[in-house]
Amino acid sequence: MAGNTLQTWEKVLEYASVPLHGTMSRKIRKGVKLQINEGKIYEEAVLFISDLFLRVTEDDGGVSINTYYDIDSIASIRTYSNKE
Repeated sequence: MAGNTLQTWEKVLEYASVPLHGTMSRKIRKGVKLQINEGKIYEEAVLFISDLFLRVTEDDGGVSINTYYDIDSIASIRTYSNKE
């Protein structure tokens, strides 16, 4: 079951982001916001997806903030975007 969950979250995160040139990371797409487990809403963050964890990196005035989520502990991912 864990493999299916990982594949599901990977697809959702790929939809919400674009590859960051020259890295294995992904940047949240312009106009998209991302919320994990009904928590903080991320807008201009960089994602790193592994089979064990999701790292969300934000820049706060020159300070890099990394938040880590256990892939198996993610219960929901919500995306926000403007209606076309």
